[in-house]
Amino acid sequence: MSERKVLNKYYPPDFDPSKIPKLKLPKDRQYVVRLMAPFNMRCKTCGEYIYKGKKFNARKETVQNELYMGLPIFRFYIKCTRCLAEITFKTDPENTDYAMEHGATRNFQAEKLIEEEEKKLQREREEEELNNPMKVLENRTRDSKLEMEVLENLQELKELNQRQAQVDFEGMLSRHKELEEMERKRQEEEDERETRAMLEKALVKRLRDSDSDSDQEREEARQRAQTCSTDKPTDILTTDKPTDNKACAPSTAGVKRVRTEAWERSVGTLAGGALGSLVVKKKTRPADPPTSQTVQSEVSVNAAASANEALPTGTNQSITAQDGSSLSLLGAYSDSDDSE
Repeated sequence: MSERKVLNKYYPPDFDPSKIPKLKLPKDRQYVVRLMAPFNMRCKTCGEYIYKGKKFNARKETVQNELYMGLPIFRFYIKCTRCLAEITFKTDPENTDYAMEHGATRNFQAEKLIEEEEKKLQREREEEELNNPMKVLENRTRDSKLEMEVLENLQELKELNQRQAQVDFEGMLSRHKELEEMERKRQEEEDERETRAMLEKALVKRLRDSDSDSDQEREEARQRAQTCSTDKPTDILTTDKPTDNKACAPSTAGVKRVRTEAWERSVGTLAGGALGSLVVKKKTRPADPPTSQTVQSEVSVNAAASANEALPTGTNQSITAQDGSSLSLLGAYSDSDDSE
């Protein structure tokens, strides 16, 4: 690596550094340096704001005939970022800061102005005290009063801190939690009472509705009983006239069902026994005027059915089996159909 970098240089034996001519450079020559704006400023030409820390390629020169305790002062030239106007500022080693020269105004200088004002007042006070001994006494009295006020304020702050330090924060938190718990319980009790009241109202309403429904049903049953009481209960067995009253329709249907069951029991016993051959299926023929023999057989069958309904089931079957008149009537009925 040393061969590539070539850090060593060759000096011939007859080298004389005093023979090298010196360059005559001007004392106010300028260098191009890279810097950042030391403070916030505003351009006077276009009003553009230049914030602290913005980078510039500036020209640097040494200020002539200005020194501070042997330290040179440097001047910097920059250009506005908007209108390219020239702005200059220089170093201020006395205040460890930078001072604006021209081209822009410095912003946010309140602290610096206050410090300058305090220094000015201090300087004026010192000048007055040198020439006026009474002024020295007045200034001392004012300073002593100000110091007493400061001490009193400090004592008050200490007492306030002590009072705050004696506060039991744990107790305060526990009491706060207890109050929250009591409030929560009270809220739950109120909710329970409201829920119970709503349930009671719903129950009362339901009972009222059920009472009204039962009253309506009882009234309908009473009206149906009054309507059906005009006829005798046995009229339905002797007459086959249709009933126009809808309230009595269920009882009529029940009586007809009983008659049908009695007829099926009587006929089913004969058809399933040894005399089942006597029962012959009736042929389907057009309607003919009834004969006297047919009317007589129908009346006999109706009378047998009425008698079977009046007796129990076992008795009815025995009587039907023993009674020969009913069998002869049934055979005559079948013979008459076949003869026709």
